[in-house]
Amino acid sequence: MKPQDMKDLQELIEFLKHYQVAEFDLDRGDIKIRLKFAQAAAPSMGMADLARLAAAPATTHASAAEPVAAQAAPAADPDAGLHIVKSPIVGTFYGSPSPGAAPFVSPGDRVEKGQVICIVEAMKLMNEIESDASGEIVKCYISNGQPIEFGQPLFSIREG
Repeated sequence: MKPQDMKDLQELIEFLKHYQVAEFDLDRGDIKIRLKFAQAAAPSMGMADLARLAAAPATTHASAAEPVAAQAAPAADPDAGLHIVKSPIVGTFYGSPSPGAAPFVSPGDRVEKGQVICIVEAMKLMNEIESDASGEIVKCYISNGQPIEFGQPLFSIREG
């Protein structure tokens, strides 16, 4: 492994630790990185931070990193107690099955676990994203046609 590769990997690990990211996967052709950290909870990461992370060159494979110490809880979170559905992939968000069609879900709608709630287009493939919890949709965080990142919040659900 080249010294620059080691430096890039170390910067990636420090970045993930700083933002208390629990798990990170990167797959770019023959380059595969999987990092898992043991921790209690992770604050949400800003889009600029995630974009900067995705743009960082990475040319090695790591299976795990050392545990991260828990930090003080963040200030009052308006989404506290809500389940957040996050994007499992990078792509383009679509809230309806086709242009002009009614959205899959809207705030106030009741959803069941496994119900399709949106589509994420990635590499010309339309991926149906299913709810991983049952409850009431509280908020949609993304606009139709907006690019999204892995782990980015899509919806909040009040479970029950």
